Amino acid sequence: MNRMTLLASACLVFLWGWQSTQAQPAQAQPAQAQPAQAQPAPVAPTPAAPDTYKPTVGQMGKDVVWVPTHQALVDRMLDMAKVTPQDYLVDLGSGDGRTVITAAKRGVRAHGIEYNPDLVAVSRRAAQAEGVAERATFAQADIFQSDFSDATVVTLFLLHTLNERLRPTLLAMRPGTRVVSNTFTMGDWEADQQYEHKGECSSFCRAYLWIIPADAAGEWRLGEDRLVLRQTYQMLSGTLTRDGQELPITEAKMDGNRIAFTAGNRRYTGELAEGRITGRTEDGAEWSATRAPG
Repeated sequence: MNRMTLLASACLVFLWGWQSTQAQPAQAQPAQAQPAQAQPAPVAPTPAAPDTYKPTVGQMGKDVVWVPTHQALVDRMLDMAKVTPQDYLVDLGSGDGRTVITAAKRGVRAHGIEYNPDLVAVSRRAAQAEGVAERATFAQADIFQSDFSDATVVTLFLLHTLNERLRPTLLAMRPGTRVVSNTFTMGDWEADQQYEHKGECSSFCRAYLWIIPADAAGEWRLGEDRLVLRQTYQMLSGTLTRDGQELPITEAKMDGNRIAFTAGNRRYTGELAEGRITGRTEDGAEWSATRAPG
């Protein structure tokens, strides 16, 4: 009987174990089916820059790392550009928005172009907090794919190579447009003015100003006299033929639409508009020139 009892018990244990192992896949089916049941629709990107986001100095960007311009230099750059409420300022690579916001607080309509959407969001919140959101606007965009030709002031803190890449676009802007760069120059395009900030600014403390020159190169007629101008950016050279005598011009430069040069110990100043230069000499005599045909 004991053997029969033991055999029966063994059979029961075997059957119970067999049923358990056979039942496990059926019990596990829901777990295996979960991936199919849980397939979500594509998730939209997380909104840029939650309120807790703070940019880090030196963080990588599309073309440059982010380093904020010292506020004292921002103020000086705007002073160099002589911004007024009649200006429209565009900041290329606007970062945390401080240049745009500072300009807006001076009553200037200002716009920042920034590739990093997190920085754009930070800038918009800062403009809102400062109460200038109507005048200080920001766009998430590539500066090399953006149209900012209607700006009267352009500010930037990029690199020499990026400045030089932008140079043809800047030179095609309206004469008199002011361009101000933090630290980095425009290659062989000499700045009209530069400034180095001392004191609490410890790095990237130099500013450069360029004024977009009008195109004055070519031959001009001053009655019977002739003015020939050669132009490299804002710098001029050439000759003034007066009363049959050819005189070299010196100290010659364009300042937006304004021209100034010396010839034969006489200083000429004037303004170029619609193919004509009108002005006065230093002794008060009026002079004018028209562009020669061809």
